[in-house]
Amino acid sequence: MLKRLAAILLVLFSLTLTSCSVSPTTGLKAYVDDYDGYEFLYPNSWIEVNATNLEPDVIFHDLIESSENVSVILNPLPNDKTLADLGTPTDIGYRLSKSAIAPPGSNRQAELTNAEQREFDGKTYYLLEYDVKLPQGERHNLASIAISRGQLFTLNVSTTDKRWSKMQEQLKAVANSFHVY
Repeated sequence: MLKRLAAILLVLFSLTLTSCSVSPTTGLKAYVDDYDGYEFLYPNSWIEVNATNLEPDVIFHDLIESSENVSVILNPLPNDKTLADLGTPTDIGYRLSKSAIAPPGSNRQAELTNAEQREFDGKTYYLLEYDVKLPQGERHNLASIAISRGQLFTLNVSTTDKRWSKMQEQLKAVANSFHVY
């Protein structure tokens, strides 16, 4: 009888510990665009913004910190282009910083702090990380870039520098969850 009680308590203790573990994807839900062929995770508390007549295909932002956001932009490319044809992760990251994140005359400065490549399901992704200085403060941006069916897909996720330490793991999970098909 004592052994059975000890076994039951051990099982209950194990289940309790397992349910308490937190993964970077805890608190995220999925967004899937079957028409354009991409998907990603985003924080539960974020809401979709109407992107009609805007360049991004989709935008989500935090309810309270509305400048904290994730968006996806699609750009056409010739069908035979690959990311490697466009350049290395560092090359692409540097060009993106100069053309989209901190273009000339924008009064912004962007520093590429990390550029890496990963493979998933036969597709190549470039993961880029930036520190961005704006007149109203500093931000931290992550980008995940991939090519599929003649489209260049760019997922951007961004937050203020002061929230970066709190949101870093979750926002990296968002960037890493981006997949095209």
